[in-house]
Formats: sequence, structure tokens, C-alpha cells
Amino acid sequence: MPSRYTAPTAMAVADGWTLARLTPPSRLHGANGITTGADGRIWVAQVPASQVSAINPDTGAVEVISPMGGDIVAPDDLAFDDHGNLYLTEITLGRVAVRSPDGRTRVLRGDIPVANPITWHEGRLFAGECRIGARLLELDLAGGAPRVILEGVPMANAFQVGPDGKLYVPVMGANAIWRVDLATGAHEVVAGDLGVPDSVKFDAKGRIVSTQVASGEVLRIDPQTGQREVLANLGPGLDNVTFVGERLFVSSINGSITEILAPGSVRPLIERGLQWPLGIAAAGDGSVFVCDGVFGYQVDRTAAGPEALRLAAMVFWPGCPGYLRGVAAGAATGEWVITTGLGAVALYRPAEGASDILASGFDQLMGVDRAASGLVAFAEYGAGCVHLFEGSEVRRLAAGLDGPMGLALLGDEVIVAEAGAGRVTRITASGATETLAEGLGRPEGLCLRDGQVCVVDTAGKRVLAIDPASGCVTALASGLPVGTPPGVVPHFLGPIGDMSGPMINFAGIACDPEGTLLIAGDAEGSVLALAADPA
Repeated sequence: MPSRYTAPTAMAVADGWTLARLTPPSRLHGANGITTGADGRIWVAQVPASQVSAINPDTGAVEVISPMGGDIVAPDDLAFDDHGNLYLTEITLGRVAVRSPDGRTRVLRGDIPVANPITWHEGRLFAGECRIGARLLELDLAGGAPRVILEGVPMANAFQVGPDGKLYVPVMGANAIWRVDLATGAHEVVAGDLGVPDSVKFDAKGRIVSTQVASGEVLRIDPQTGQREVLANLGPGLDNVTFVGERLFVSSINGSITEILAPGSVRPLIERGLQWPLGIAAAGDGSVFVCDGVFGYQVDRTAAGPEALRLAAMVFWPGCPGYLRGVAAGAATGEWVITTGLGAVALYRPAEGASDILASGFDQLMGVDRAASGLVAFAEYGAGCVHLFEGSEVRRLAAGLDGPMGLALLGDEVIVAEAGAGRVTRITASGATETLAEGLGRPEGLCLRDGQVCVVDTAGKRVLAIDPASGCVTALASGLPVGTPPGVVPHFLGPIGDMSGPMINFAGIACDPEGTLLIAGDAEGSVLALAADPA
């Protein structure tokens, strides 16, 4: 099936095991800003992969223009000028870059925090910031200091100059669309009380088409009267809009591109999928929760295709604790212990839209586990520590670890994968450490199954089983779509303002009540199931 990832070798399993995909692979690494090129294709920016691709609007064929590990870092929005130069905002670096038609890339500005929206109009380039107190800027094409049009904007997103020569800005923090005079910065509200607008584009009749990231609606709005019409409801997470002639296409953060044929009638061009995924957990009732950064999903194992992913959480929804990375089952049904991109551990109840912060202020949290007693262990990747939370107290159990990621509680001990050192370590109740297995590539996700430690080695593209008594290591599966493609050095993705901390891959693994291993196939954006054959 089509995938964004080309595997160097076929997947293989040990005797007595079978491997299947619970969700299909993704074709894109998410889909953020989109624009139409002179070639008639849809060009799409993909923040998680630092990638730009071009898509045929008729066939859905995808060509990678700027690959993972290339010159462009975390592109969020993009716009062409009249000469075929492509301008891109690099959101995590606070930069605006320009890619010439021959493929050469240079930085135009490097001092625009949370650079996000960008548009070209009659020889002029405009950009803005998606943060509280954002600026709207006109950029000097020669690289000089930008002209500030307006500042103090609560989170500007993908904007466009309208037929009247004014800038129409979706202002996420105000839940409104503003009309801004480019000369004076004077502004007024065109439409308010929306579904958190994150893009504005104009159709051939001068009407606004705007995506709503929280509600999932695509709205058509008369800029003079404010009258609105719902063209489609595609689900939360919508990102941007482009026209190919008079054909209307919409992107979503989940990696889907959809054509809106008429009000209420749509055609999927690229199906939705997972951006990563990251942490994964299975509860005692068999329910499965997958962390995907901006989103959290329940996996429906009775469904096929994209329908197997049921949206359960999103950072723009009330009660969501933030960017979702690590997860463990909580004590109650529908309750999950989450580690977030902003360094917090939370008890999250998605169905209630509620969460309780258990601990916060940590540096790049990854895996988490919870014992039946209520004891919680979590890995602080940035500081090289493992912590315990019990009652209302946090205690540092161990420090000096090299990139701790996945972990599991085994009695009064913690087993942790040290990704930086290529080893799995046992930590005793007193904090003493002992190497359980070493010489691995990059061990990330870790769980327990029938007394054995199962770990995802993303460098080796395999799942290993480790006997904690003897340290014996057995490969259960190889050639897995995990980690980065061979030979690619991905860019470090830093924080997006106050919305998320550094975005780091974390290929999680979990064991369900039947003993099936659930693997986050982060290279292709899928969830895989590795099961032992019946005895």
C-alpha cells in the first residue's frame, strides 16, 4: 500500500510470530501550509519531517521536493512569488527561507519567533507570527529589517491579501478574522465566534474560505456582510486552503488533503493518518490509546483503513493537557497517564474533556508507566533522569542516564531504554543501575510481556525480547518501519512557542491483555501488531 516510507528491507518475524498493520501507513508527515504551484500541483509543508512535497490534484501522486534532512527545517506555510521562488516559514527556528526554482535555499530572515503565515501580493512579501503578541510584517526581499504592520496580535495564522488590498488574518487567540490595513495597521473584525480559524484564502468571487482547526468546519464567508456558509465538516485539525483553478482543496494536520466539490460533497485526495505516532498504551479492557503529538487516538481493531483511528484528544480541545507524547493506562476505564511536550505528567480523561496535572517543569518527557499500586514512573530524556510519582510527591530515582525513553515498572524496579547509549538498564528501588543489555542501536519504546522486556530498536528496525534474569536478547521482528530512513539525519525540531516543547521521535510499544505487542511505526505513520501464534 502507498506509504511515505520506503523500506530498505522487507519486514520479517521470528518463528511462531505474525505481524500485521492495525492502521494503514500515512502518505505525508502531516499536512500544514498548502499552496498551488505554476505546475498546477499542490505544494504541502510538513513540519514534523522538515519536508516539502508536491501532489498531483487529480491522481494524488506525491513527489518529495525537499526531503527530510534537507535544507528546509519545519516548514509551516509557503507561498510562491511571480518568478517561481518559494518562500517558507520555518516555525521552530523562527525563520523565513526562500527556495529558488533551481532548488537552492537561503535564509531571508532568522528573527521571527514562531514564524507561521506567509503570503505574496503584487511584488510584496508578508509574514507573521503564531504567538500571543504576534507581529504582522512586510519583509524586505533583500534581507533588510522588516516593516512592522501591526503587533500585539493573539496568534496570527495563514493569511491572504483580499481584493480590497487589505490583509485578512485568522486570529486564533481571538477566534476571529481581522481585516488589516497594510499601510496603517488599522484593523477590524470581519467575523467572530468561529471554530478557531487558522487560514483565510479568497475564491474567484472574492469570498473568504477559512478552515477552523477546533471545530473541523470549512467556512465560506462574505467579507462585507460576515454571512457564513459551512462547506464541509472534515473533523478537527484542519490547517490550510488552496485553489487549483476554481477547485478547492483543504489540508489537515493529520496529513489528509481533501477536495471540496460542493457544499457537503468532498473527495479525499490523500487519506488521513498518523504524523508519528509516539507513545502507545493498552488498558485492561483492551482499549488502545496512541499519542500523536497534536492528537490522541483510540484504535478500533474492528475497523479497517483510516476508520481504525478514532480521534479522542486534540491540543485545541478543552481539558487536553498539551502535546501528547508518552502514555500509560490509568486506574479507571478511559483514564490515561500522559507525558506532554511541555514537560508535564497528567492524568487525562478524554471523554470528560478533563485532566489533572500530576507534575510539571521537566525537560523533554518520554515514556511513562503506572503500577496497580498507583506508582508512576516517567523518563526525563533532556535531563537524563527517571522519576517516580506516588501520592503527591515526585522523587528522582536515577540520574546520569543517556537519553532515557521507554520504561516499565517491574516490581519495585524500573527497566529503562537508554536511547543514547544503546542499552537497556535496570534501576533498583534504591536508585542503583545495572546494564541489562547493551550494544543495541537506539532503544526507544519498552514494555513487559510474560516477564520479558520488549524494546523497539529504531536504529536496528527491530523489536527485541530481553530476559531480565539472563540478559539474553532475542529478535522478534526486523525490517520494521521505525526511526528515520537509513542515511538520513533528521533536523532537531525545537519548541513551537508555548504550544509544544521539542518534537522528538519516540517509537513506543505496549502489550495488550492478550499478549499482542502494539508498535508505533513512526517511520510510516502506522500502528503494528506483533502476535505470538496460538500454542
